[in-house]
Parts: sequence; C-alpha cells; structure tokens
Amino acid sequence: MFQGLRALSTISLYCKFFFFFLLSTSLFAQKSDRQLHIKQASSVIKLDGVLEEPAWQEAEMSDGFWQNFPMDTSRTVAPSEVRLTYDDKFLYVGVKCYATDEGNYYVTPSLRRDFRGPGNDQFSFIVDPFQDQTTAFIFGINPYGVQREGLISNGGNSMDDFDLSWDNRWFSDAKIYEDYWIAEFAIPFKTLRYKEGSKEWNIQFYRLDSYTNERSTWNHVPRNFRLYSLAYTGELLWDKPLKKPGGNISVIPYVSAQQNRDFSEEEPVENFSAGGDAKIAITPSLNLDLTVNPDFSQVEVDRQVTNLDRFEIFFPERRQFFLENADLFANFGSESVRPFFSRRIGVAIDTATGVNVQNRIIGGARLSGRVNKNWRIGLLNMQTGEDKEINVPSFNYTVAAVQRQLFARSNISALFINKQSFSDSTNEFSLASGNYNRLVGLDYNLASADNTWAGKVYYHQSIDPVPKDDAYSHGANLTYSTRNWEVTWEHQIVGEGFNAEVGFTPRLNFRRISPSVAYTFYPDSRSVVSHGPGVEQQLWWKPGLGITDYNFNLFYEFSFRNTSQLTVSALNDYIYLFRPFSPAREGIPFSTGDTFNMRYLTVEYRSDTRRNFNYEINTINGQYYDGFLNSFSGTINYRFQPYGLFSLDFNYSDINLQEPYSDAQFVLIGPRLDLTFTRSVFLTTFVQYNSQFDNVNINTRFQWRFKPVSDLFIVYTDNYTAYGESRFFPDTYEKKNRGLVVKLTYWLNL
Repeated sequence: MFQGLRALSTISLYCKFFFFFLLSTSLFAQKSDRQLHIKQASSVIKLDGVLEEPAWQEAEMSDGFWQNFPMDTSRTVAPSEVRLTYDDKFLYVGVKCYATDEGNYYVTPSLRRDFRGPGNDQFSFIVDPFQDQTTAFIFGINPYGVQREGLISNGGNSMDDFDLSWDNRWFSDAKIYEDYWIAEFAIPFKTLRYKEGSKEWNIQFYRLDSYTNERSTWNHVPRNFRLYSLAYTGELLWDKPLKKPGGNISVIPYVSAQQNRDFSEEEPVENFSAGGDAKIAITPSLNLDLTVNPDFSQVEVDRQVTNLDRFEIFFPERRQFFLENADLFANFGSESVRPFFSRRIGVAIDTATGVNVQNRIIGGARLSGRVNKNWRIGLLNMQTGEDKEINVPSFNYTVAAVQRQLFARSNISALFINKQSFSDSTNEFSLASGNYNRLVGLDYNLASADNTWAGKVYYHQSIDPVPKDDAYSHGANLTYSTRNWEVTWEHQIVGEGFNAEVGFTPRLNFRRISPSVAYTFYPDSRSVVSHGPGVEQQLWWKPGLGITDYNFNLFYEFSFRNTSQLTVSALNDYIYLFRPFSPAREGIPFSTGDTFNMRYLTVEYRSDTRRNFNYEINTINGQYYDGFLNSFSGTINYRFQPYGLFSLDFNYSDINLQEPYSDAQFVLIGPRLDLTFTRSVFLTTFVQYNSQFDNVNINTRFQWRFKPVSDLFIVYTDNYTAYGESRFFPDTYEKKNRGLVVKLTYWLNL
C-alpha cells in the first residue's frame, strides 16, 4: 500500500512541474477592461465630504460599477461615482455613493477603524503601483468616516491574502446626505511604494451596500473570486510621470510605564521603558524599518480556543513592526508547514516548565520592498536578550528573501533563515557558536492571468550543527477555479529531520495528499444566491508505518441573499496515535499505536450580519476516539450603532469516553464590549474563561488616537486560576498575575 502511495506521490510531483511549466509559459498578463485618467489638481482640496472644489469638477468621473454579489452579470442597483486627482504631496479620491429609492440605511458595527466583513457599508480603493497584480495597498472608509487600510498579497486569491493589521498615515472625511453619502481620501505619496517616473498604475474600487445587500466593483470581477482579486484591476493613467516623493523619514518613539504583579512573588515589578521605530525610504519603493527596544504591550490579546486536536494552534502575527511586506517572509511553504513564523521571535521556551514565555527584543532592522517591477527583496535582522533565569541565551535572527516576478502573475522566491546564539557552551561570546538553526528554501507561486489557475511548489532544507537525515519539506498544490467548479490537488512531504525552529511546523515525518472538488449552482431564487456540494479528502502516511490519518469530508453549502450562510458536513476520520494522548487532558491516556475510526456531523450557520443582532453557530456531533463528542460553539453579536458592539464567544464540548478513560466537559466563554466614543477614542474590555486550562483572563484596553498613527494606550490585564465542581461557574479563583501599562506613541515625520 505504502509503495503505491509513494509512487502516486512521485507521479503527481512530475505532473505538477509539467502543469506549472505549461501554464506559466502560456498565460500572460490580462489586459485591463477599464481605464481612468488622472490630472493634477487646479485648486486646493479640503477634506470635508463636499465635492465642490474646481479640481473635483474638472476631474474625470468614472461610474458604471458592476455587481459582484448577488449577481455578476448586471450593473449596480446602488450607483457610485469616483473621481481622482493629485498634487505634490497627496493622491486624492472623491466618491459619491448613492442610496436606492427604498432607503438609505447604513450599517457599521462601531466607529473602530479596520472594520471587515459583509455587515458593513463601505467603499474601498485598491492601488497596485507596480502593476504586478500580486501585491497592493487598500484604503477604505464607511459613511461615518471610519478608516481602514491594509495590504493585499498573493494576488488576493484567499481571505488570508487581505491583511488589515498594517497601519499608516492618510487622511479622509465622509458626510451622509439624504439619498447618498460622500467620502474624500488624501493618501500621501510617502505612504505608498511606487517607481519614480511611472505613468500607469493598476487600481480597483469596490463598494458594499447593506440595504440592497449588493457588492459592486468598478472593474468587473466574477463572483467566484473575491472583490480584491488583483487579476481584475483596471488602469490609472497619469497625465505626467510621477516624481520622487522627496525625503521620507518617519520616527515613531514610545514611552511606557508598567507595573506587573506575579502573585507567586512577594513584590510587584515596576519598570519604565522607552524605544521606538523608524521608517526610512531608501527609494520610493524600498523601505528600511528600524526598531530599538520594541514594546508590544498594547497589542490586543489572542482569542482563546478550545483545542480538541493533538497539535499546536496557529495564532496570527499582530505586531506592527513585522507587518509591511510580511508576505515576502511569511508566505513560504504551506498553511501547516511554514518555514518562517515571526511570532517565534521574542518568544522563548522555559526549559524548566516547557511553557512559552516572552523574550525581550533588543532591536532589529528590516529592509523590504521592490528594486523594480520584477524584483522584491526582504532582509530582517533581530536580536533578543539573554534570560539567565530560564537558561535562554541571546539569539540573533537573520531572514533573507528575494522574489522574482515571472510571466503574468507568477513568481519564484528564495529564503534563508539563520537563528544563532553568539555564545558557546561556556557562555563566552563567539561568532562561531555551534548553537544555531538554519534553513534554505525555494518556492514557485503560480497565478494565471484570469485567476483560473493558482498554485505553488516548494522545497525547504533545514541545517543543524549535527546533520540530520531527511531534513527537508516539500509540497505542491494546484487549484482550478471557474464559475461553477473548484478543483484542488495538494501534497506534502515532511522529513523526520526537518527542523524549522523559526517556523510553524506542528507535525513532522509524514506524507500527505489532499484532493478536493466542489460544484456551485446559481439558482433563479429570491432567497438563495448559490448552493452546491463538495468533497475533500486528506490522507497522511508515514514511511515504514503506512496510513496514520485519514479525513473524508462530504459537505453542502448555501449562500443566501441576506448574507447568511449554511454549511452541513458529514465526516469520517481515522487516527493512529504516535504517542500517549488523553482527550480529557487528564486521567489514563490512550496508548501509542491505538487506532480510531470516527464518523460525525458538523453544521455551521452565520446569520444576517446586517442586523443589529447576529450570530454564528457551529456544532459537532458524533464519534470521538472510543466515545462521543457533542460540541456547540459560536459568537453572538449585538450592535448599538454606531457607538459599540457587544459580543460573546462561547464553546461547550462534552466528551464521553468508555471506561477507564476520563470524560470531560470543556467550557470557553468570552464576553467582549467594544465602545467607540468617537473615531479616535476606543475602549475594549475582553473577558475569557477557559476551563480546559482553568484560566480566567481579563483585558481592558483604552486607546486615544490623538493624531494619525499616534496613540495613548492604557491596558489592564488580570489572570486567575479558576476551578471548582462546576465547569460553568467555578467557585474558586486564585490570582496569578496582574498588570497595568500606560504607553504613548507618536508618529513624527522628519
């Protein structure tokens, strides 16, 4: 059996290379359908939500947006008009969004920036200055003037390719009228990255209108692709070649005062720290970021989850320093085999407890961006401090990446990672220390001109002081996507000796194949937009052992006109245990070599997000190891527009196993109150109770954005161990730690 699977893997690998070569050499850049001309402003633009200046009247107007949802074959019901102009410092966008005759009700969960999701009225502007249809900036606003900005990578093919964590300076205003709303953007040229002398950019506009539940785009995008798909951008034609934006140096210093109390110690710890970041534009498209003694105490806490799996859970990067051009470093490999994961920097393992702890970052630098249209480079160097209490030396992290654009929207990328301690076994300083972990890798990313084909093939090799056998990972995937069909093939091979210490690879020494196919119907219905079946299959095996895991998923999805969605799935899992494991996290574990075949059903439902009250529900019911699992989870939201949102995350998992194994009931409850007094003053309180780890966490964060990207934060955190006879209402709380942080940051342009 194993020999047959290995042969299949080898054949698929050769086929993959053939398809990648064939597609890349035959598909070239898609010609944009629409163009918009831009000329320099003849008057000063005032951001006030009134398009009355002569410059706006003289600017070319573009309208005629296309529907993307619920249909994609007609013009919009709610029209939009866009004008662009510029001066020496800013690119200006003026938009007029009309309401329908039936009403002008606009939805916003709150006044907090960086909103996302279908339950938001909004207008967004996408700009791809290098016309590579792979990476872009996105700026958005809603009728209440709330901003969002982000980065698009990998052509905008998936939800993960759109990142709103990026933060930068730009200006805007919006105003609501009787039957329309107007917004004005002023985006500094220094905020963008572009080539001096360029005369053409790729752009796209899209709008979400809640009353009609309509999603529309300026340049037509088929509805089987995302609104921000860069394969379907139009062109912006400048009246004259763009000049260099001039000196571009920004300094973002911070000061922070903290008091932390570990209740296992007698006295609280107080400290005052200062540091900051600097952003230096080497060229208009190549940026140098510097950081000294960075402090990330204001970063919002991760949402806890109930982990019913045997492997580590992935939490995304939230720290601002690592975000711009993050795809250059972070998108190597695949979702479950990432050679570089920036959250490994600044985190160490306590050798006594095996628990992850914070490890101070002394400083670092990152050079990233474009050399020209075809070449992107990234170089990251970070130095962490020594922690003698947990026996962790000072480490230096060096990451280098280079990317070369190929054909229409494809590219090839190379990666080098070096994690090294500058001390030897006697703790003496040494550049030749044997304490290191290195990795080299090569990825080829395919994206056809019209997004019909997308995929990747990669090979990575880890290097340790003592050489290991099979210290490599390889994978490939290919997706064929049309209006009705989506067909995917993926395979992975991870060797037993592969060691990516600065990556995310929760599982080693396996082979995996994962084909899937889905079909979508688009009925002529007043309530259902689309529906259709799909099947996914995953198969893992291990050299010398055979099949170790198997997953078969047969599902049916419904998408409704009111934004609600429903997915029903029937699954079959097979698991072979490599080590003892207790699903209850206590009591007698199952033994190495035990096997389990499990069948279960899942239901996922998301209600109409336009409503003030909306919710998401997920259920799992069926076999779980040698017993049964009933799990009920989701999120309840109530919006008191536009000033706040109350939400409640919940998860109840009831595990019933046969004797002598332990049963378990895991409860996770996470109420969250998000108040937005104005567009610049926010207060968030987040409480999380997780019975799986007997932990209660309280996080309250006040933020005042007194100037663009300049903030005052006051953050309070509290942790308790909670236990008792009742999982729902523990009656005993023990204080673990408590902290208060006051932090001030200021963005200063030099």
